[in-house]
Amino acid sequence: MTRTTDVTQPLRIALAGLGTVGAGVIRLLESNAELVTARAGRPLQIVAVSARDRSRDRGVDLTPYDWVDDMTEMAARDDVDVVVELVGGSDGPALALARNATGHGKAFVTANKAMIAHHGLELAAAAESAGTSLKFEAAVAGGIPVVKGLREGAAANAIEKIYGILNGTANYILSTMEDSGADFGATLKDAQELGYAEADPTFDIEGVDAAHKLAILAAIAFGSRVNFDAVQCEGISRVRAADIAQADALGYVIRLIGMADVETAQDGARALLQEVKPCLVPKGHPLANVTGATNAVVAEGNFSGRLLFQGAGAGDGPTASAVVADLIDIARGETGAPFSVPSDSLEAVQPAHSGHRIGQAYLRFAVTDKPGVLAEITAAMRDAEVSIESLIQQGRANHGGEVLVAMVTHHGPESGVSKAIELLRDSASLTAPPLVMRILED
Repeated sequence: MTRTTDVTQPLRIALAGLGTVGAGVIRLLESNAELVTARAGRPLQIVAVSARDRSRDRGVDLTPYDWVDDMTEMAARDDVDVVVELVGGSDGPALALARNATGHGKAFVTANKAMIAHHGLELAAAAESAGTSLKFEAAVAGGIPVVKGLREGAAANAIEKIYGILNGTANYILSTMEDSGADFGATLKDAQELGYAEADPTFDIEGVDAAHKLAILAAIAFGSRVNFDAVQCEGISRVRAADIAQADALGYVIRLIGMADVETAQDGARALLQEVKPCLVPKGHPLANVTGATNAVVAEGNFSGRLLFQGAGAGDGPTASAVVADLIDIARGETGAPFSVPSDSLEAVQPAHSGHRIGQAYLRFAVTDKPGVLAEITAAMRDAEVSIESLIQQGRANHGGEVLVAMVTHHGPESGVSKAIELLRDSASLTAPPLVMRILED
């Protein structure tokens, strides 16, 4: 939908958050002012800014803008048309600012994936009721226009599946482990020293960040209510260098994959599966060649076929680019349902379970080096009716006598693998919980 807009007047912006992305937005609007004005149909003008520390040098000139100590007050200003939130956090001041903005009829732009994943439905309903815009392209995959791609470019398609690499930190660690042969701990430390990982990397390496993004994408793709709590989440901290090497020998790479699809029962009821888990990806698959701190999203439409969105998933430039793209849409008067369909039409889809799904899996066991262990594992596979395609005993992994046993299953229900793992849960032979990774179909 396009609203009538006075294109003779600039779009007046209040900017909350002056970290790397906020400063990047200012630099982009300064550097590309003529281009942005031409494409937006009118100038984009920052009138007010807010951040925690007024004295900090951010490498940009803030003197042209009003400083606001309490960012939640910016939404009430008469000289503001749109509020941009780059503070972060699912609740607190960011959420208060979002509510104030829509409450005052102001358009709202955010890069805050956690807030949209937890409160997106509420904020979308408020924006629609106020007749204003809620936009969050920068919340998912940085500078990659995947939200716009799904909402607009693929709007004519029924999306059958959406999946991809949604966290650059995890992808950097895994692809660096491939290149270096180093184990997870050493690679994470190096990533922190280089600035690719936070001092507390939990959200990145345990899949929470990717889960926030997946919940948002699933809502757009399938017309469902955002349901972050239903995302099944597992990170990469248990992936070892030995797993990377074994995957390579088998013709795969390991990637942290967020995946969502919908099952439809005979009575028409739908169930939504949302998972973030490390997977073995065939080397011929488009995602296998995504390395470093890059994001990539695959959407499979019933008429478009496979669509691939790939690019920088974070950083001041790419994220600022996505923020300003949303501002250009607002300046043009373009609006519409934030999640593709009106919020009151979003379906409360029940979570699906993957146990009945057919596929192959990679299993790795760390066990004590003693006779009979391999027989114990294969007996559990037999009792769970899991067929083994290949099995590799890798020898000692350390001086404590631990050995690694890896196997790939034939195609079969995932419930069988779960049953086998349960049968081995109390085994004294296991020195660590088994690692199970789905093999992504090519």
